[in-house]
Amino acid sequence: MSTYDMYTSPVAAGTWDVPAAGAARFSWEYDDGRQRLLDLYQRGKDKQWDAAKRIDWDQPVNPLNVMETGDEFCPIYGSRQWEKLNQAERDEVSHHLAAWLFSQFLHGEQGALTVAARIVESVPDLDSKFYAATQAMDEARHVELFSRFTKEKIGLFYPVNPDLAKLLADALGDSRWDMPYLGMQVLIEGLALAAFGVHRDITGNALVRQLLAYVMQDEARHVAFGRLALRDYYSQLSSAELADREEFVVEGCYLMRSRFIAREVWERLGFDVAECVEFTEHSPLQQAFRQLLFSRIVPCVKDIGVWGPKVRAAYVDLGVIAAADSDLDALMRADEDIADRLEREHAAELAARKQEVDAAISSGTEA
Repeated sequence: MSTYDMYTSPVAAGTWDVPAAGAARFSWEYDDGRQRLLDLYQRGKDKQWDAAKRIDWDQPVNPLNVMETGDEFCPIYGSRQWEKLNQAERDEVSHHLAAWLFSQFLHGEQGALTVAARIVESVPDLDSKFYAATQAMDEARHVELFSRFTKEKIGLFYPVNPDLAKLLADALGDSRWDMPYLGMQVLIEGLALAAFGVHRDITGNALVRQLLAYVMQDEARHVAFGRLALRDYYSQLSSAELADREEFVVEGCYLMRSRFIAREVWERLGFDVAECVEFTEHSPLQQAFRQLLFSRIVPCVKDIGVWGPKVRAAYVDLGVIAAADSDLDALMRADEDIADRLEREHAAELAARKQEVDAAISSGTEA
């Protein structure tokens, strides 16, 4: 079955064409490079993995409760709309929310794949081209696994969220080489990394936790790449040039705030969209979720030097300014450690299961 047949609303066949501006830049300097980026490039090579082999795809997923969480994690839990739903209707909400969430993860990763390729083309220094090439492979793997998971385990797709699409188009359509970095590595990847982390930590499903943890292990390197490259470059910009980047960050952050409201789900299910959005915007759950979502973006924006009054005021308005003091390096190390721990635990479970089967076979043979 074609993916087009599994979308909740019609999606035009063919490609979404985003006009790209700017030059393809070549460098004839092959010897010198920033050691930090070359070290990151080496880690990118060392950490490549196969989504078809590393992930145990046989683990079960209930499409009516993909995350295996309680009702209280539904964005409209406790609302007037929620209270009038029967159990079958609540299950349908859960199914559509999961389809919408993982569809946005999938579309975002395809955006990251395209932007990584764009960075290889447009960035002026060779050490950045090296690392961006490893990121392109990472993103291809992420598209592969999210596509497979959404198709096989959920069975339903949602179109790309308009806010995500706008930010992707803005980042790709700018002729300046650093803007795809800023849009993708800092804003889109930073938000996605935080969203992956929230869902990794609340899910009761082993397969969901595994695939999110492994993707996050890659994404931690990607955000580090953006920080290293942009911190060096932005330290050389004039105040007017920085102000232009700050304007882009502010607009992008407001777009990203709207990205996880799930308006499309309420529209598809025929709910009162304005009521659902209003409830979601002011629910304690959403407020806490937003704080976590910006926990990776705000300290990164501060670290790269895009930290003027307009940016700080926007983060105060969004209620996320406290995240500026987060230890981003510690968060990234924890992401990598969690993925390694889950892999060891899963390998131990498989070994124990094999031992049980071998013992049962041996016992039957002896009998």
